[in-house]
Amino acid sequence: MIFNRESSLKRIREFLDLVENHKLELRHYGHPVLVWAVQDGTVYYSLWEADTLDRYGLENVDGWDFEEDALFCPDWVSESDEDEDDEDLDEDDLDLICETEDKTGI
Repeated sequence: MIFNRESSLKRIREFLDLVENHKLELRHYGHPVLVWAVQDGTVYYSLWEADTLDRYGLENVDGWDFEEDALFCPDWVSESDEDEDDEDLDEDDLDLICETEDKTGI
């Protein structure tokens, strides 16, 4: 199981709104971090305080406070870091993108 973390308050609020979890209140956390893992279409998650998570590390997360069907979670929860939008592009498209970037100086 791959553990993920998100510290953006905007994304954490989006997640909590979509899963309709009213038990978690962000005001109880100084610097909340959403920690989750996806297994067999189910998202397991907890909120951690940033300094605690930094001290003990993501690899030491043990157990989950809540679980939700992945269908009710934002798309970014189910996406892995290995998924890239460039996979759908063929080599000619990538060459065109690179040429455009070179001309514009980006």
